[in-house]
Amino acid sequence: MIVNIAAYHFTVIDDPPQLAAHLREQAQALELRGTALVAGEGINLFLAGAAAAVETLLDGLRAQPRFAGLNVKYSHSRAQPFARLKVKLKQEIIAFRREHASPLLQRAPSVTPDTLERWLDRGSDDNGRPVVLLDTRNREEVGYGSFDNALTLPIDNFTDLPEALAPHREALREATVVSFCTGGIRCEKAALWLRADGMDNLLQLDGGILSYFEQVGGKHYQGRCFVFDERIALDPQLQPLHDRDA
Repeated sequence: MIVNIAAYHFTVIDDPPQLAAHLREQAQALELRGTALVAGEGINLFLAGAAAAVETLLDGLRAQPRFAGLNVKYSHSRAQPFARLKVKLKQEIIAFRREHASPLLQRAPSVTPDTLERWLDRGSDDNGRPVVLLDTRNREEVGYGSFDNALTLPIDNFTDLPEALAPHREALREATVVSFCTGGIRCEKAALWLRADGMDNLLQLDGGILSYFEQVGGKHYQGRCFVFDERIALDPQLQPLHDRDA
């Protein structure tokens, strides 16, 4: 059984090339495959391999104070879903290209998966305001599934989100808007930027769809969640759409 992890952490990286080289060396030695992105603002990992190897890499990262709070989402497959290991240096670990969107300085308010489930069950938040779910993913990802009645936008790139959302903002003014994405990283930036731009009724779903699947399951969700490897998408039980040994 192959263990798949998705993890990100925003923290200041003084020497991204050195960290990238270290991650590459460790992942290769542990026979892990996938993608590791490194930037001055942190790391973003999609890796897969034997359970012991994955935990060895994570233990090494968490032994460093800057990565002590690294949050990891797990799933499993019979086959290795990555063809090779790629370690890349980036300007951002998720490209948004806007000011006032740095999670290094602060974090937008969030809602936990179990709280969101409760709000969706009752049709409003704890203050009686209607809840609108905002999908920050692109149209290809949305095609595999999304939350019931979520606001989806016809975008191909995350950087296009602010302009695509602009025509809807007035209609959302009286609602509590909960933004979501695959694992939470896009909303870390989008929610910060939108709140700084005056959308103070916006929250982010902590951990994204994958954490919702882990903690709640598929309630209020239709379809699967697209992932960026050969499994293509995961169902609410975190089972892959494609598994080469299946």
